[in-house]
Amino acid sequence: MENADPKSITCAFTGHRPEKLPWGDNESAPGCAALKKRMYLVCRELYARGYRHFVCGMARGADFYFCETVLRLKETCSDAVLIAAVPFRCQASSWGEEDRERYEGLLSRCDRVTVLEEEYSEGCYIRRNRRMVDVSSALIAVLAGGGGTKSTVDYAMRRGLEVIIFDPRSDVYVDIPPRFDLV
Repeated sequence: MENADPKSITCAFTGHRPEKLPWGDNESAPGCAALKKRMYLVCRELYARGYRHFVCGMARGADFYFCETVLRLKETCSDAVLIAAVPFRCQASSWGEEDRERYEGLLSRCDRVTVLEEEYSEGCYIRRNRRMVDVSSALIAVLAGGGGTKSTVDYAMRRGLEVIIFDPRSDVYVDIPPRFDLV
């Protein structure tokens, strides 16, 4: 495993903020609990398949769930590495106090933090998402519609990543294997 190409053992995550999730901020909702459980099971499966690096964009909502899922995984799989891909240094500055505190607490528990830009600039979230995809061979997504999450899934599929999509409105997920060009 130590000689593995880092990309081959890296899984990125993309997902919606609370405003686009069926339960909003109510994480005690049954659908949210079910999603978190499914995310954990998939992360365990990816770990069993050799994935060790898990990259998170650290946005509110589904990104927080993923970050917490990987932290839970690390309790039994100590060589799992949680990497925060922060689009710009003060990402959480406009969030409410509770979200900022949660963000700071999660960030402090990450194994690595990569800040892509010092200040906010137009397109910084897109650049962060593409960077996460570019360093990964798998992508987990919580997708219920369009926006940046859909764009990231589309980009990952064009790049040939394995894409695992959770629809927060249902109890199933779709595993899309990487595409291979036949020569």
